Amino acid sequence: MKFKLFKYRKHETMKTTNKVLTGVLTAGLLFAGSSSAVAGNGDRAGQAGATELLINPMARSSGWGSANSASARGLDAFYMNVAGTAFTKRTELMFCRTNWLSGTDIAINSFGFTQRVGETGAIGLGVMSMDFGEIQITTVDLPEGGVGTFHPTYTNIGLSYAKGFSENIYGGIVLKAISESIADVAARGMCVDAGIQYVTGKWEQIHFGISLRNVGPRMRFSGDGLSFRGTSPTGTYAMTLQQRTADFDMPTLLNIGGSYDIYFKKDSTSMKNHRVTVAGTFTSNSFSKDEFRGGVEYAWRNMLMLRAGYVYEEGITSVDTRTTAFTGFNGGVSVELPFGKRGSSFAVDYSYRHTNPFNGCHTFGARLNL
Repeated sequence: MKFKLFKYRKHETMKTTNKVLTGVLTAGLLFAGSSSAVAGNGDRAGQAGATELLINPMARSSGWGSANSASARGLDAFYMNVAGTAFTKRTELMFCRTNWLSGTDIAINSFGFTQRVGETGAIGLGVMSMDFGEIQITTVDLPEGGVGTFHPTYTNIGLSYAKGFSENIYGGIVLKAISESIADVAARGMCVDAGIQYVTGKWEQIHFGISLRNVGPRMRFSGDGLSFRGTSPTGTYAMTLQQRTADFDMPTLLNIGGSYDIYFKKDSTSMKNHRVTVAGTFTSNSFSKDEFRGGVEYAWRNMLMLRAGYVYEEGITSVDTRTTAFTGFNGGVSVELPFGKRGSSFAVDYSYRHTNPFNGCHTFGARLNL
């Protein structure tokens, strides 16, 4: 009787899980269908701000074009599909540095950690900062500069929580604070990411995922730098005038992805010695062209991993029609070495994103799993 009751409850749980998955997938597809009508619209392109939120600063996932939004795990999932942070075993720490558009002297530093809480939950923190270096101050009278420099600062800080709701479904949410500033002008705002991942198959080799990112209220620049000294219409006295600034939207997007793990041998001793993962993600952007991401990763014992990917958007194959510096090609490698009796590991990651012009984007990362 107990066995039949357990079997019945398991069957009911699977039915509920399938209903939840079907609802999420349907909602995501409907959103993609409705947003695709305006995504890439020339009338809206360039109207969003805070576009640094679209950058993936992680060395591991960017090595195959962020195609693995359905199967990203730990901190790699923080900037694509936060549900994957629920797979954190204990504690994970990461630091990455990106030489962005090599030749422009722009650098991106990112730091993050995730911590297991309870049986199925995980909390996380992610910090991303862009360094533009020192830029010459120019004026109408001094267009060549020579009167000093200024230092723009872009910083995003995110707090996340993810949880496994069953053996198959994982979900999570990120609350992000955004700051863009120079000495006398700044814009600050908040936005939210949410995502869900579904894992199935005999060896948990099938992955599906949906994530909605950068949803939040409009931002606006303000500060003393927007005011200037002038005179009254009659010219009789001096006055301070404040320039108006327009609100701008967040670069909201939707990711729908899937991936499949292929093992060379499916037995208890060597099934995980060699793995090939094929992944794809469709990105529906609200203020830029939609993107199709595809990638493949080979892993040997999860110690050596090689990756390659391609990101396609309309017009990217021709220099005459391309509207981005990226040509679509990505590559990466990771070396992860285990240590200790608890299954801890230390990893070094690298990724390259090809661009034309400039000399590509190089990302180096160090990762510690405790």
